Amino acid sequence: MSYELIAILMFSSMMLMLMTGQRVFGAIGGVAAIAALALWGTGGVNIPFSSAMKLMKWYPLLTLPMFIFMGYVLSESKIADDLYKMFHVWMGPVSGGLAIGTIGLMVLVSAMNGLSVAGMAIGATIALPELLRRGYDKKMVTGVIQAGSSLGILVPPSVVLVLYAMIARQPVGQLWLAGVIPGLMMAAMFILYIYVRCRINPALGPVLPAQERDVPMSEKLALLRAGLLPVVIFFAMMIPFVNGWTSLVESSAIGAITAFLAAVLKGRMTVNVFEVSVRQTLAISCMFMWIILAALGFGAVFDGLGAVRAIDTLFTERLGLEPWMILVLMQVSFLIMGTFLDDTAMLVIVAPLYVPLVGQLGYDLVWYGVLYTITTQIAYMTPPFGYNLFLMRAMAPPEISLRDIYGSILPFVLVMIGALTLIMIFPQIALWLPDYVYGK
Repeated sequence: MSYELIAILMFSSMMLMLMTGQRVFGAIGGVAAIAALALWGTGGVNIPFSSAMKLMKWYPLLTLPMFIFMGYVLSESKIADDLYKMFHVWMGPVSGGLAIGTIGLMVLVSAMNGLSVAGMAIGATIALPELLRRGYDKKMVTGVIQAGSSLGILVPPSVVLVLYAMIARQPVGQLWLAGVIPGLMMAAMFILYIYVRCRINPALGPVLPAQERDVPMSEKLALLRAGLLPVVIFFAMMIPFVNGWTSLVESSAIGAITAFLAAVLKGRMTVNVFEVSVRQTLAISCMFMWIILAALGFGAVFDGLGAVRAIDTLFTERLGLEPWMILVLMQVSFLIMGTFLDDTAMLVIVAPLYVPLVGQLGYDLVWYGVLYTITTQIAYMTPPFGYNLFLMRAMAPPEISLRDIYGSILPFVLVMIGALTLIMIFPQIALWLPDYVYGK
């Protein structure tokens, strides 16, 4: 049997196991282990062993539980509620102001947690009821929350980019910095769309009544101080790192400790909040570690087969495709896979193929990491089976149908495709900040 046929058999077996509902790490790791034993006998056990050792020795992995803990402390202690109250008061006089404030909330939640699911949960439980109660168009608000939650895996500290860094063997710090400008640019594009749309049709996002906006300046300033606390925590963590005073792991520890102290000083660090934060941190950290371990083992077997070189030869020599054409096909495949897989599963499945191929085509792997995160989030929101669509349906009130959710997302998907196109044409949008910081 040829190596190419073995690679196809591995890939198809993995996809079949995933379709049967097996856990991601079990399907991928199981196929890798069986293939290693079949190809190299008992010597194949060295592949998962070396992958496990590599994972245990990867120092930046310590950032993962730190940032997850920070996010859960801030969300469970209801500091995210303070954020929305701040946006409610300050953005109320603007048409579509609460929807714009929701995007701002999502950006800050992303900086607190790094998971798109967390942004979706906070947006659906805090922002959605308030927006509907104040007469906002239901299609508009469901689209806003889904689009805003997409920033969770792009704005640092992105947990998914930690996973990508491990698989692609790229510095986590550079990937996080590469996500800053694209993430803020995409948030600004969402805000611009909401503002223009609500100016054209004010009924979509009505201005708050005067009695709700008539708040004393002292109370506004108090809400501003409370709402900006996560921003202070974020800068307390990132400024030392950007300036080279602390390592990435040390900065993550600063963020976790600062969030914990903030919750204590505000009197919100109860036993229940601490227990939930620790339990969720342990559960999510272990899940990601198992997925990374499985991905490393699968990638090692694929590398040993020479599958990447075979695919490179197929695309560039036999089919005669230009590098940019291959890149576009990769992104299209992410869109297709995103209809039935989550972002980590997509990355683990295609990383052994795509990441080395992107490097061989001459593209920057840090830049490609940003393209990957944006494309997967577009896939999440693309009908008929986008992951975020069904997640939104589970969290939305009964008056919002699946048809409403489908109809709400098209304008935001077009905005995200526009942002993706700009970053593909102008790579420095993503690469300028890491080049500036690490080039010093």
